[in-house]
Amino acid sequence: MKLVILDGYASNPGDLCWEEFASFGDLTVYERTSAQEAAARIGDAEIAFSNKVTIGAEVFDRCPHLRFLGIFATGYNMVDLQAARAHGITVCNVPAYSTQAVAQMTFALLLEHCQRVGMHHEAVLAGQWSRAKDFCFWNAPLTELSGKTFGIVGYGAIGKSVARIAQAIGLHVLITSRREVPVPKGARFVDLDSLLRQSDIVSLHCPQTAQTVGMIDSAAICKMKDGAILLNTARGTLLDEAAVARALHSGKLGAAAVDVVSKEPIDPENPLLTAPNCIITPHIAWAAKETRARLLKISVENLRAYLDGNPVNVVN
Repeated sequence: MKLVILDGYASNPGDLCWEEFASFGDLTVYERTSAQEAAARIGDAEIAFSNKVTIGAEVFDRCPHLRFLGIFATGYNMVDLQAARAHGITVCNVPAYSTQAVAQMTFALLLEHCQRVGMHHEAVLAGQWSRAKDFCFWNAPLTELSGKTFGIVGYGAIGKSVARIAQAIGLHVLITSRREVPVPKGARFVDLDSLLRQSDIVSLHCPQTAQTVGMIDSAAICKMKDGAILLNTARGTLLDEAAVARALHSGKLGAAAVDVVSKEPIDPENPLLTAPNCIITPHIAWAAKETRARLLKISVENLRAYLDGNPVNVVN
């Protein structure tokens, strides 16, 4: 059996191994593959894995032996699922592998805004503490989170993990999602408008759908508290980035922090790059070694389950 991994570098840049994948047959691993190269590289393989390669009907037409496509991610919008189904190809994703890592990143971004750790570390190295007249100094306002209101938009596995951490550090938690769900003791379920109006911090944890694309636009921002903090570790397309940038420039938003943007790698013209009080990280919430190891392990389990006739995590 032939297996192809189309874009393995992001998931495994060399600190993990492909041995378990190779145990299934003849494995070829490509570090990166363009959409135009996908069909040729899959060739006559029965099994393929991809992370961010766009795979549409034309690829399936040209790869008649392909029977299983594993996605090294939770999102699968890069695959034409209808075409895969028409060709009898099973597509499996990896849900919930990064829950703790993304929750951790959410608070890393928030705490960087509140404590300015990086800024003050650099100030110390530059000699400012050595020259200080007092035993301490700070170059920007610092913020205590306890007692503030933290709004969570989307209440899947990541949203639940974020809620637990938020409550543990003394934040009042508001939650909204597509449908009303039970929430932890002390938290409240509200509609989106109420969450935007009442929250000091708004954190996005919902999927990209036709309903959520651009959901944080000028109208949504107008409903938010003056000086609110916006966090996005979900999908870049949830934001109207130009509207967010304008709100940062005007001071309507006090700060924003994003690990995802609408086009990745980020376009040099993205308005968030020049917006004040905006932290941008390069889609790394999922990138801890432990998290990527879990991703690959579940991907192997997906393949094994498929070959055993009991496929799991099927998205088509």
